[in-house]
Amino acid sequence: QVQLEEFGGGLVQAGGSLRLSCAASGRSFSSYTMGWFRQAPGKEREFVAGINWSGGWKYYTDSVKGRFTVSRENAKKTVYLQMNSLKDEDTAVYYCATGPRATTDGNGYDAWGQGTQVTVSS
Repeated sequence: QVQLEEFGGGLVQAGGSLRLSCAASGRSFSSYTMGWFRQAPGKEREFVAGINWSGGWKYYTDSVKGRFTVSRENAKKTVYLQMNSLKDEDTAVYYCATGPRATTDGNGYDAWGQGTQVTVSS
């Protein structure tokens, strides 16, 4: 079993930056894909970024390409999401998740964190 906890959310002005981190405990971290998802009020949860166990697979949704960077430190059992040039539409609750395969489909992840709020003000 694995537990995930996100850190780093908050209020930031448009154009600013935040770095989210997600710490894992429990099962082996280094063998699993890590994903970041978000859910804005009134909207469905969407995939944001993902990274496989080695970092050889990274994937971003189109709306964050060039602005967000996903990375991981397996020794620290932590995954990061560096978010730059933030926009109003990035406002959402951000969740990290882990699963056995590299996928953008949320159904492919079997453990989720509680989420952290990111609010971008203009």
